[in-house]
Amino acid sequence: MRTLIKIIKQHITWRRQLIKLAKSDLIKTYSGSALGWAWAIIKPAVTIFVLWFAFDIGLRIGGTVSTGHPFILWLIAGLIPWFYMDEMLLQGANALRRYNYLVTKMRFPIATIPTFVGISKLYVHIFLMVIVILFFLGYGYKPDIYLLQLPLYMLCMYFFFLAWAQFASILTCMSKDFYNLIGAATQALFWLSGILYDVKSMVVPEVVRILLLLNPITFISSGYRNVLIYKVWIWDEKEELMYFGIILFVMASLALWAYRKLYKEIPDVL
Repeated sequence: MRTLIKIIKQHITWRRQLIKLAKSDLIKTYSGSALGWAWAIIKPAVTIFVLWFAFDIGLRIGGTVSTGHPFILWLIAGLIPWFYMDEMLLQGANALRRYNYLVTKMRFPIATIPTFVGISKLYVHIFLMVIVILFFLGYGYKPDIYLLQLPLYMLCMYFFFLAWAQFASILTCMSKDFYNLIGAATQALFWLSGILYDVKSMVVPEVVRILLLLNPITFISSGYRNVLIYKVWIWDEKEELMYFGIILFVMASLALWAYRKLYKEIPDVL
């Protein structure tokens, strides 16, 4: 508990610097290229087009979903949060190494570095979600009351991957093999999560279903579809919400444990 209080106090003390650094990280990410900010749209658009073409045109398993929405809208609704999660899996884990000078030269609080990296990626995610809503409007689907719970899913996503980044960035400093392992596992997580299929409709053993529901990526991706496609309130998904709460608690506990045990060694390692 003392570790958590210490981290919260650091965030309060350095709150203004965190916003400035988040903006700086955003600029740093897209500067140096001719297209600049356009890459925030181009990369997701290309991925969405390839998957849509493969499933809807190539395999011909697209069409419309049970709600009557076109497959492309169903795909976008679950895929857009993945771009944030994908970046946080890798860049969140590499946050301390990327900004090692803040630790070694400025003695910036270690726990706050993954925070501003996460905020930076969240700016891009919010921008993409605005485009998604406009895309739905183009198909004739207007925003409704269910959209009010979208910020809840965003916060769930942000806080889980903040805890992940706190934990993983410290272990990445200790061992580069850990970061390589994350890189190797990222694609597996994509295909083993409920991004391209509906976990609830799968005919699998109960143990496999529970393991899929324990995956926070599944919870978040399904949550975005509940908001935009299925029109389901977050509190109606009691089982999924419980599983996510358990995984979030475990992840936060691991992050606090790693910080308490290793934060003094980070400056020397970097």
